Amino acid sequence: MDVDPLVPELVTADFIALMDASPVCVIVHAGDSKRVLWANPAACRMLGFSLVELRPLTADKMSSSAQKYDRAVGRARLQEAVDNGRARFEWHYRSKSGRVIPTEAVAIRVDLRDGPVVMVQFRDIEREQQVERELRITTSYVAALARHTATVAFMLDATGAIRFATDSALDHLGLRDGDVPVGQLLTSHATISIDGVPSPWHTAAATAQPVATVRLGVHRPDGRDVVLEGGLERLRETEPESFLMILHDVSDRVRGEARRELALRHENYLARYNAMGDLAMAIAHELGQPLAAASNFLAGIQAHAAASQVDDAPIPPQAVAQMVYGLDRANRQIDRAAQIVEALRAFVGHLEHVEQTIDLNDIVEECLHFIRLRAVPAGVEVEIRWSKQPVEVRCERVLTGQVVLNLCFNAIEEMTQCPSSARRITITTKLGDGVGVLTVDDQGRGFPRDPFEQSFTSKEGGSGIGLALSHRIISRQHGHIWAERRSEGGSRLGFSLPLASPSPAAST
Repeated sequence: MDVDPLVPELVTADFIALMDASPVCVIVHAGDSKRVLWANPAACRMLGFSLVELRPLTADKMSSSAQKYDRAVGRARLQEAVDNGRARFEWHYRSKSGRVIPTEAVAIRVDLRDGPVVMVQFRDIEREQQVERELRITTSYVAALARHTATVAFMLDATGAIRFATDSALDHLGLRDGDVPVGQLLTSHATISIDGVPSPWHTAAATAQPVATVRLGVHRPDGRDVVLEGGLERLRETEPESFLMILHDVSDRVRGEARRELALRHENYLARYNAMGDLAMAIAHELGQPLAAASNFLAGIQAHAAASQVDDAPIPPQAVAQMVYGLDRANRQIDRAAQIVEALRAFVGHLEHVEQTIDLNDIVEECLHFIRLRAVPAGVEVEIRWSKQPVEVRCERVLTGQVVLNLCFNAIEEMTQCPSSARRITITTKLGDGVGVLTVDDQGRGFPRDPFEQSFTSKEGGSGIGLALSHRIISRQHGHIWAERRSEGGSRLGFSLPLASPSPAAST
C-alpha cells in the first residue's frame, strides 16, 4: 500500500492518545468473556472509577440494579454486537458514588489481532431525558390549555396559514375538532380588519411591529356572524417567522353598538321632526295670509275678465291694468309662500348626522324665522344679543338648531301665561371659557325644579320630549345644558358646546 509521505504514520500510542482526548465514553470488552479490557478517560470520569478499578468489575457491579439491566441482559447485548457486528441500546450505568446514569450506547464488534472485542460507546442522556419529560409535560399542558381555555388563539406562519388553534378558536370559526384547518389560510375562514378597514394578510402582518390591533369577522356555516378583536403579534427570534393572534369575542358589543347607532339615527329623525307639528301650525298660519291674498287677487282678475268680455268686446285698458296688477300681487304672495316652504326644507333637509364647525350666531340666524312664526301670534317680542365675535363650535348644525328651537318654543309658551306687556324672550350668544354659550331668558314664572334632572316638563299634558331630546343632543356633542331661575324673575335655559379652536378672551 502506498503511503503519503506528508501524512505521519500513526502508531498504537497515537490511537490511544486520540481515544483519551475523545469526549465520548468508550469501554472495550473482550469478545468472549465480556470482561472489561480498557476504558478511556471520559468513561472513567463519568463512572468515577479508575481504569484499574474498572477492569475487574462485572456488569452487575457497574449497572443499575433494575431487572432490565441485569448482568445476563448486559452480556446478551454485547453478544448481539459480536454476532451481528453492531447493537444499539439504552443502558443505565451505576457510578462509584451510586448515581445511576442513563446512557445511549452503541456496541460495535472490532476484530483485533488477538481476536474480536466489543467497543461500547456511550453518552449521558439524563439531561436529554429530563428535557424530553419536561417537553412532554409542557405539551400536555398546552394541549389541555388549547382544549379547555376560553381564549381564542391562532398560531400563524408568514403566509397567514393556521399552524395551531385552540378549541375555542375552532368553535368561533364554526369548526369541529376533526376540522382543524392546519395549513389553511386564516383569511379563508374570516376577514381581517385594521382600524375598521378590511385588510389582506400581508398588510396585517406588516402592521405587526411587533403588535397590531386587529378585528376578525367570521361568517359561520350556521349563519351566525361572529366578531373577534385582539392583537396580532410577530414572534421575535422564531424560525421560520411566526405570528400569534389572541382574540376575544366582541360580537355582543358590536351588535350593541349597531343597535345604539340605529337608535341614535332614529333619535336624529325624531329630533328633526319633533318640532314639525308645532311648526306646521305656525306655517299654516303664515302661509294662510299670502295664499288667501293670492286667491283674492286671482278672484278679482277673474271677475274683471268676466265683466270685460261682454258681447266679445275688447278688454278695456283700465281692466287690463287692473288684471296685470292683480297677477303681479298674486305672484308676490305665491313667492312669499314658496320662501316659507323653502326655509322649512332647508332647515330639515339634511337627515344624516354630520359634525361641522359652525358659528352659533349663524344657527340662531337660521332659526329666527321659525321662532318669530311662533312668537308673533303669541304677542311675544324676540330680542337678540349677538356675540361681538364668532362663536365657532363643533356640532351638528341641524340638531343644534333643533335645540335652539326647543328652548325658544318653551320660553314663548311660558310667555303666553304672562301679561302682554311682559312677553319678551332674550336670546344671547357669547364666548365662555373654551366653550360657546347660548341662553334663552324669559320673564315667566320660573321653573319649580330643574327639568333636566327630575322631569322634562312641567306643562300640563306635556310629554317633555323636546327638552329630553335637547339634553341628549347636547350631551352627545360633549356639551352641557341647564335650566335655572333668574334672580330678576323668570327662567334661563341654556347650553354650551366646546369651541372648535382655543377661544380668545371670553365675551360677556
